[in-house]
Amino acid sequence: MKVLVLGAGVVGVTSAWYLHKAGHEVVVVDQNSGPAQGASFGNAGGVCPSFAGPWAAPGMPLKALKWMFQASAPLKIRPKLDPAQWSWLLQFVSNCRTDTFAENKQTMQRVAHYSLACLQSLRAETGIQYANQSAGILQLFQTEEEFDYGALCADLLDAEGIPNRLVDADEAGAIEPALKNARVPFKGGLHLSKDETGDCHLFCKELAALLQEKGVAFHFDTEIRSIISDSGQIDSVDTSSGRIEADAFVVALGARVAGLLRPLGLRLPVYPVKGYSITGTIQNVDNAPLSSVMDEHSKIMFTRLGDRLRVAGVAEIAGFDDSLRPSGFDNVLRRTEELFPGAVISADCKRWTGFRPMTPDGPPRLGQTRYGNLFLNAGHGSNGWTQACGTSKIVADIISGKKPEIDTRGLCKV
Repeated sequence: MKVLVLGAGVVGVTSAWYLHKAGHEVVVVDQNSGPAQGASFGNAGGVCPSFAGPWAAPGMPLKALKWMFQASAPLKIRPKLDPAQWSWLLQFVSNCRTDTFAENKQTMQRVAHYSLACLQSLRAETGIQYANQSAGILQLFQTEEEFDYGALCADLLDAEGIPNRLVDADEAGAIEPALKNARVPFKGGLHLSKDETGDCHLFCKELAALLQEKGVAFHFDTEIRSIISDSGQIDSVDTSSGRIEADAFVVALGARVAGLLRPLGLRLPVYPVKGYSITGTIQNVDNAPLSSVMDEHSKIMFTRLGDRLRVAGVAEIAGFDDSLRPSGFDNVLRRTEELFPGAVISADCKRWTGFRPMTPDGPPRLGQTRYGNLFLNAGHGSNGWTQACGTSKIVADIISGKKPEIDTRGLCKV
């Protein structure tokens, strides 16, 4: 079967991998000049199934309102005259209940841990390297309240059988020695020893190159204009290079996926949430993390990628506003100097911003649509790098007529 994959981010490239392994003829189309040029390019670098969970949590609406008036807030809502934004926000608020939060978190945990296993198998099979480490991630708590939250998270992880260790400040400093030079005090942390790190962009480049060697066609610099339907099926995709026909189609695009599907009558609740990151060459090894630190206080993540430090965080709900707001980078740079002073030279860091394709409830949208040969692998939000291999394996299995290896409840809402 010929399968056309729309999008060459981490979700699109891994979709191509599992579809090729299943024996299909695969073609990938992307508007950019190479793989992983969108949200997959400058993400935080963590493959973090232990963190996987929805942003829509009890108490979040009140926090978000308070943060609107704080310059250094981790989440900023910038209201616009945009019906899609208000519809998404209303759905987001409706999911900030204890019962829906628990259900959505279980769904995301299930697919995220499956995805890590898929990534590890892929890596063992291909031998590709992408500045990856399997040294775990430390969630850092600055206040007593945050530490209490960490204890609650530890209990939840224990109940799911997920390895974790709640540590005090001294133990946190032993896990990440650079924290001993931090300019702010902290109470302790939660060490998640099975989580991994790696350069998502490099991973996609390496995997795409391998797929091209195996005969998978990639059409870059090709704008996807519309999806053409005929009698309840998808006939082709209209692109800047002409129409491309296939037997099946996988939509693995980023935050603009909703606009592409709307003319087909498919209302996908995906909205762009802008994130910021900086990447700098490590100047002082003793002041840089060994692996990765997720700072709960600022919601900013620090990840070592070889000889570079990636720092990512901040979330702006403001539509497709791609401006590089100084305030977003100021927060990231300030916290870097507080926790890892002198690790990088701020002025030399590369600055990046991109759009996370967020669903209001958290889980991505997978599987077959009402158009029999149109399939979704979209809406991964801030968990694309963490969930991509798992969701792509699930979608490839569905297209191939196989039963997915895990329970897909909460994922196939299309």
